Amino acid sequence: MSKIQNNLMPSPDLRQPALSKAKNLKMATSAHAYVRGNTLKFYEWLGTAGPDLPEGPPIWICGDCHVGNLGPISDGQGKIKVQIRDFDQTVVGNPVHDLVRLSLSLAMAARGSDLPGVVTARMVEQISDGYESAFGPPEDIQENARPDAVKVALKSAQQRTWKHLAHERTKGKTIGIPLGKRFWPVSVKERKAISGLFDEEVISALVARLKHRDSDAKVEVLDVAYWMKGCSSLGNLRYAVLLDVGGRAATGHDLCLIDVKEAIKAAAPRAHSAGQPRDNALRVLDGAQRMSPNLGGRMASAHVLGRAVVLRELLPQDLKLELARVDQREAMRAARFLAHVVGKAHARQMTDGDRERWRTDLAKARRSKTLDAPTWLWNGVVDLVAMHEKAYLEHCRRYALESFALKDVAELLT
Repeated sequence: MSKIQNNLMPSPDLRQPALSKAKNLKMATSAHAYVRGNTLKFYEWLGTAGPDLPEGPPIWICGDCHVGNLGPISDGQGKIKVQIRDFDQTVVGNPVHDLVRLSLSLAMAARGSDLPGVVTARMVEQISDGYESAFGPPEDIQENARPDAVKVALKSAQQRTWKHLAHERTKGKTIGIPLGKRFWPVSVKERKAISGLFDEEVISALVARLKHRDSDAKVEVLDVAYWMKGCSSLGNLRYAVLLDVGGRAATGHDLCLIDVKEAIKAAAPRAHSAGQPRDNALRVLDGAQRMSPNLGGRMASAHVLGRAVVLRELLPQDLKLELARVDQREAMRAARFLAHVVGKAHARQMTDGDRERWRTDLAKARRSKTLDAPTWLWNGVVDLVAMHEKAYLEHCRRYALESFALKDVAELLT
């Protein structure tokens, strides 16, 4: 077999250059995509502006709280909620960091929708109100109106089945993963290491307990492929694993698609007094269980080829939110709703006293006569939008000067 079967499906030893090119292209598609793919730029800003931000109670935070990292999540037993869905950057840290990152993401989405600047200002007000509302007494918390994008995602999630997931991820194949633009070949060493994971009792038990499977159901690895997926995580280990649970693969029943993702060191700063696992996979697992119960309960940590990884079964109901083009009304509702979701993820970790103190601190924050939101939040969004717009244009300039064919890499992302 040649080292490269075609220019869209590199062999394992030539995988990294292709992933680097794909990441550059994805981040160059829009300023909002650049924000999603460049967590480090956000924390560079934080290093200089951080002292101006308030210090909330140290809790588990997402660390990369942008719009694409929220969406409908199934608990594996039929219940679906909109929660945070990615925890690569999770740490015990300052909850303000999640709030500012979400605000930046929503502001960039508004700019991508050609909405006037005054809408961004009103969105920040809605973000502030939605977030603070999650910290009141339970009897006072009301469900925020769901924006259309959330309604569509939830309706789609509730209707999706394994057939939808199989068609979307494996082109309908049930006993193998079709190699191509998204799924690439793995080495013999990688296949052996991944297959060995499912000999471990903890991993087999995770697969068995979902969807009320028998605890002693036999788990067999049908296929393994490298998964070219994500943006900021492109370049790290990522595998799709197709399992047969209970020996019923031939009939198309009880198949299981597992996402194996490398857990890397977080760029997000942790609180000085924070006690959190040193192992990156355990850190990701702990943060997910605290902030997103539907997802955290379906995950497990392990090690592959000397690297920490996190495993989770992909369910048809798991979707990410898309805010490609929004009008003013939708932007305002999305800002309030998503901020409330993040607020609930933070609030569930706090004692009653901490929740009340944090809510009081947020309400007392200095506000201007023309903006009903904390000054530090608005100033942070303005600074970050300006910095990311400049960095995005520089990224596009550098990318255009690289010596590879744009059209070849573009095919990876279509």
